[in-house]
Amino acid sequence: MTDSKKSDFGTGNIYLRIVRLAIPTTLAQLINVLYNVVDRIFIGHVASASMESLTGIGLALPVITILTAFANLFSMGGAPLFSMARGAGDEKRAGEVMGNVFSMLLLTGGVLAVLCFLFQRPLLYLFGASDDTFGYASAYLSLYLLGTLFVMVSLGMNPFINAQGFGLIGMLTVSIGAVLNLILDPLFIFGLHLGVRGAAVATILSQLVSALWVLRFLTGKKALIPLRKDDMKLQISLVKEIVVLGLAGFIMSITNALVQITCNTTLQRWGGDVYVSVMTLINSVREVVSMPITGMSDAAKPIYSFNYGAKKYGRLKKAIRFVVVSCVLISLVVWALVFCFPEFFIRVFNDDPTVLSLGVPALHVYFFGFFLMTLQFAGQSVFQSLGMSKRAIFFSLFRKVVIVVPLTMLLPMVGGLGSIGVFMAEPISNLIGGGACFATMLLTVYRHLGDDQG
Repeated sequence: MTDSKKSDFGTGNIYLRIVRLAIPTTLAQLINVLYNVVDRIFIGHVASASMESLTGIGLALPVITILTAFANLFSMGGAPLFSMARGAGDEKRAGEVMGNVFSMLLLTGGVLAVLCFLFQRPLLYLFGASDDTFGYASAYLSLYLLGTLFVMVSLGMNPFINAQGFGLIGMLTVSIGAVLNLILDPLFIFGLHLGVRGAAVATILSQLVSALWVLRFLTGKKALIPLRKDDMKLQISLVKEIVVLGLAGFIMSITNALVQITCNTTLQRWGGDVYVSVMTLINSVREVVSMPITGMSDAAKPIYSFNYGAKKYGRLKKAIRFVVVSCVLISLVVWALVFCFPEFFIRVFNDDPTVLSLGVPALHVYFFGFFLMTLQFAGQSVFQSLGMSKRAIFFSLFRKVVIVVPLTMLLPMVGGLGSIGVFMAEPISNLIGGGACFATMLLTVYRHLGDDQG
């Protein structure tokens, strides 16, 4: 099959199209998560001060999440516009979308790196740092920020490789960097005895390689629509379209940071550094085990957008059904594994007896009803792909800001729940927020699509 036929999402078996793109997309996302998760695995097993080091990296996570949010703002806004333009046969507009996204990634990345570096001390204490953990958090974050542009380019531009049908190349983007990070982490952390600083250096070097790989492909001959200098000139009207559509992904990431901050500060008050370490561990587990679900949802986005732009609504409905059923089944399997083998998942990151004893019940509570999270992803991915940004934004805010944050602060005070109340906020939000998002998608979008077979 030629590259042009592979990238024509309006023909062929829709289920196979999704699976073929989902497998490399999921692997790419999993490997991308390993950039930071591998750091936590090695740091969590440092002979001395492993808990403080792991907590320090956990305190830096909101800043990393904020950087990711800005990458999502432009990539999740630009990639659907890019795919819809391709579906409509307008390659000139598609190229301009990609070029404008690249320029905005560089501009915002530079500004964010400087601001986060200048204000890292008050930020880290605001995020729940103590005098014992601030030094570890600052040591990691100061170096990590040097690679901000590499992060922005690799995360923000890789969706444009996937949107052209090159899922395998997209997977290699992060695979190369992740493998390098896996090699460099023990070298810098243990071999050169750099601790958390070594983890940061290994990560930014790996991200540099990933960014160079992305640029090499998008500016090369294999790209169906290459990244051109002429398309990088900012167009205010186009940037506005990208930002408006990308706000949903941006808000999802920013609210993730808000939730992380709220959890850390609340746990610091109710349980101290050890519970912040437990939350860091649980966040790490969640990032890894949710990858098959997010990978399937994200792989379907360009297919949703393409068929919506090509007015092939029957294919679009088939794709939605397939993704929802697949993701629910995957999430049920994941929930069963976490429930049955909690100690295994915790020991991957840290085998401190205190962390283990507190982490098992926290993990069970946090992941209760994990399959309900799929409903949120299903609804959000459809809204984003079809350009319905207001609905996507509303449900991003609803689940995290309206439900999770208040519950995180209030539940510890209810019935003596204490720290465990913080972990209860997640499953409750999945039930209420995820259910509302999915039901709205079914009633306002899915049922109104035509039944043609495309």
